[in-house]
Amino acid sequence: MFRFLRYAALALAVVAAPAFAQEAPDALIKRVTGEVIDIIKNDKAIQSGDTRRAVELIEQKVLPNFDFQRMTALAAGREWRNATPDQKTQLAREFQTLLVRSYSNALTQYKNQTIDFKPLRMQASDTEVTVRTEVRQPGAKPIGIDYDLEKIDGGWKVFDVIVAEVSLVTNYRDTFAQEIKAGGIDGLIKSLRTKNEQLAAKQGDAGKK
Repeated sequence: MFRFLRYAALALAVVAAPAFAQEAPDALIKRVTGEVIDIIKNDKAIQSGDTRRAVELIEQKVLPNFDFQRMTALAAGREWRNATPDQKTQLAREFQTLLVRSYSNALTQYKNQTIDFKPLRMQASDTEVTVRTEVRQPGAKPIGIDYDLEKIDGGWKVFDVIVAEVSLVTNYRDTFAQEIKAGGIDGLIKSLRTKNEQLAAKQGDAGKK
């Protein structure tokens, strides 16, 4: 699971800059990859394991390029339709916070990976595409990372990341279903909020060391 989180963190970092209007999805991801990896490599705080600094990097750079509302809807499955607007807002917010806090720790583990980009298969009329990449590291088997993007208001946003053929969104679906079955949407929101508070406390203690 940690390995999945580590590469998912790198996947999040790859799309960590605001999209240019009308920029092709593969061009967007390719352009910002070098910029963000440079930040990670040269940020001494992140390299020393400062998860709070990693959280800041994700919040400032990554979030604008993700559609967390759709990601949450996909993770919640059919129960999403039964949630009230307020529940949807709270659930998306807590899920976003969980992802940011979970992957900020993994982001500090980035070392010397390189990323290869696969040719994009896309028609001019497409509003959803998959950008395929492969992460390479000396002495390790390459890891495939694919990005599912949708076109919104002329720009592209990521709504799922597939790491080694495992979907970031569906990876949470079973857990969400169990939580909803036990306590409904409110129960899931409460569970996510508790996890976020625990992660925040843990990361706060780590930052004091």
